[in-house]
Amino acid sequence: MKKIDVTEITALILCGGQAQRMGGQDKGLILLQNKALAAWTIDRCKDQVGSILLNANRHIDQYQTFGWPVISDITLDYSGPLAGFQVGLIHATTPYVLIMPCDTPLFPHNLVARLSQEMMHSQVDCTYAVTIENDQEQAHPVFCLLKKTTLDSLNLFLQTGQRKIDRWFASLSHQKVLFVDPQAFININTPEELLQIEQGLR
Repeated sequence: MKKIDVTEITALILCGGQAQRMGGQDKGLILLQNKALAAWTIDRCKDQVGSILLNANRHIDQYQTFGWPVISDITLDYSGPLAGFQVGLIHATTPYVLIMPCDTPLFPHNLVARLSQEMMHSQVDCTYAVTIENDQEQAHPVFCLLKKTTLDSLNLFLQTGQRKIDRWFASLSHQKVLFVDPQAFININTPEELLQIEQGLR
């Protein structure tokens, strides 16, 4: 079975949200052990992909200091993650795009390997991460691998005014990928969660 080479994958790191539960702070620039959350994500994914794009809608100059291209949503109305998906698929020059948020610094080191392996095995347009928590399946749709060719489908979906990731995925050929450690997908939405992860890293 053919494998997807890492050079064929662009990572898009979503930093474009309003982070209302963090008091409106720019989440990607929040420090965890004196390193911005976006930098944690870059460092953890850079060996898993060929290139990186940062999706940010404010503090563009600060994001540019990380050394990767920064792209903003087409419409700056904070219309949700799919707006970031859209510009990532537009700007990526590779056939595959890995989507990930900036606020989940401990995601698996084998994230791309697992998602790409399942994509080739199942011959689908989209794979995404799931975990089992309290005997319930928990989807993590912002951790997904997409074919760049899904852009036309996404454009049509967004034109209908819809914004829910799972509804768009339902229109694609897709497959979920089970990861055993739910802790790896803990994201930082509040100051308390930031403190919890900081303490766990000590």
